[in-house]
Amino acid sequence: MRNFWRKPNQKNNKNNISNKDLKTLENIQNIYFIGIGGIGMSALARYFKSAGKDVAGYDRTPSKVTKALEVLEIPVVFKDALSEVPDGFLDKSSTLVVYTPAVPASHEALDYFVQNGFEVHKRSVVLGWLTQDKFCLAVAGTHGKTTTTCMLGHLLAEADVPVIAFLGGIAQNYNSNLIHVGDEVIVVEADEFDRSFLQLEPDIACISSMDADHLDIYGSEENLRKSFRDFMAKIKVGGTLLCKKGLPLTGMTVAVNDATADYNATNIEVIDGAYNFDLVYPKGILKDLTLQLPGRHNIFNASMALAMSLRLGANVHKLPAALAGFTGVNRRFSYRIKSAGMVLIDDYAHHPAEIDAVHQAVREMYPQDEVLVVFQPHLFTRTRDFMPAFAKSLSRFDALLLLDIYPAREVAIPGISSQVLLDAVTLSRKQLVHKQDLAKHIKGSKCRIVLMLGAGDIGEEVLKVTSQLTT
Repeated sequence: MRNFWRKPNQKNNKNNISNKDLKTLENIQNIYFIGIGGIGMSALARYFKSAGKDVAGYDRTPSKVTKALEVLEIPVVFKDALSEVPDGFLDKSSTLVVYTPAVPASHEALDYFVQNGFEVHKRSVVLGWLTQDKFCLAVAGTHGKTTTTCMLGHLLAEADVPVIAFLGGIAQNYNSNLIHVGDEVIVVEADEFDRSFLQLEPDIACISSMDADHLDIYGSEENLRKSFRDFMAKIKVGGTLLCKKGLPLTGMTVAVNDATADYNATNIEVIDGAYNFDLVYPKGILKDLTLQLPGRHNIFNASMALAMSLRLGANVHKLPAALAGFTGVNRRFSYRIKSAGMVLIDDYAHHPAEIDAVHQAVREMYPQDEVLVVFQPHLFTRTRDFMPAFAKSLSRFDALLLLDIYPAREVAIPGISSQVLLDAVTLSRKQLVHKQDLAKHIKGSKCRIVLMLGAGDIGEEVLKVTSQLTT
């Protein structure tokens, strides 16, 4: 089969990471990550380690991600001190420093690297370099991009495409946020936060949603939408945009149950706890597709991943089995407990639209059961900007346990608190709780189905709660 994605004169060398912006990168041996425990940062760290580079980094606290990096013999330190940086990484002639915007400017090691003339760049910039000499597929959207990216990387890998996929979550099929089975095609999650996706130059891109979010960065929904249009303009000449049907964009369209779309999921049924559907596309129809993930939103995510795979030209005969074998993404409707007495589900949902999608999925899966939602708001600005929408979404459940706002990079905003949000929720069974008391309150609930939602450290708390509820 012709390697149609290979560009003229493109090298096929696993360790080729050259690019026009950083001509010395091939001569750099050491790469130091500040914020290495981030999901996007750790995927880059894994890649450079596999490319034969010496990799190390700093993060604020240990986590499952940092422990997994240490298994790969990537040293990680947790103290912000220059003395903690390994000696080899203090030679600016052979060291690249990669950092995440979440790291404060006061960080001692970062300040040292900047002041002493090291090559210091944001993660998004370095990721952009890696896309320049490869055929790039970029997945953008305010919701669903992590699941879609993981699906796409898996579909291509199973269809024998020589792909590297940088994922924004841990794909359960690989127990990793990096898929690396070749170096000709690169799949990336195109993050709109901090306008990071404008560093990319994709050949095929998708935009699945443009709901208001990150208004602390953009200021208004229109500014956010403009950024997505700017991203669309970054698509290479002759490239393709795939977008959700109904978005104010010009491109090939993807939809569920809309025959006017270029790619349309139809004939949807639930069979033995899984979705079965057909995908109609410009050159034909894929019949009897199976998707193991719950939620109608995941039918759309799967349709978008299939559309990008088909547009690339992946082996159409291998895509159905690949989709059926996709087991999901960690913290995306992940079962932690599944028994007759209790079902505990963990999900990253941190925006009202995402909470609504989880609600639809859980009601479809468990229509006869009451549902308790445990929610940790993420960011004071997001809670402020979407307070009525959060209250409406949370009121759809039967009971609510609400945690304090996880501040992440922010300081508190006067008048914005979890108590204010709780007061706006219309449920009668609602309570503000502390993390250390979660297991006690969950045990005391009459609800068999429990959801733990949020993008903060609730992901770590769910592991503690699971242990307490099962011992």
